[in-house]
Amino acid sequence: VAGLGNYGLWGTRHSVGMEVLDRLARQLAVAEGWRMDKRCCADVALATAHGLELVLLKPRRFMNLNGLSVASAAEIYNLGPEDIYLVHDDLDKALGKVAIKLGGSARGHNGVQSCISALHSNEMTRLRIGIGRP
Repeated sequence: VAGLGNYGLWGTRHSVGMEVLDRLARQLAVAEGWRMDKRCCADVALATAHGLELVLLKPRRFMNLNGLSVASAAEIYNLGPEDIYLVHDDLDKALGKVAIKLGGSARGHNGVQSCISALHSNEMTRLRIGIGRP
């Protein structure tokens, strides 16, 4: 599960993917387990939920390069694009609204486009978090 955003720019609308991952880590009781993984240039926490092993990932790159971290982690943890969930902001959704999208285009989102390019696939499931337009 990769939370897309601009690392270090906490509290901004475009980093909501990382905020969601922080909350997920707290709910899964692994919030203290975040560690920097230089191999994929990301903060990583491992968790288990409902019998599934999860890799939580917050890329330490700007949004338009998040895919490099996601692709590296996919290789390290032997994951295919269909195993990856992207959590990201969506300008076209009202603030606080969420939607799940199975594959498809990036719809203009630079972080998603970076993941599609780096993984050579658009099969990732996306959790789109509405941030509305300014």
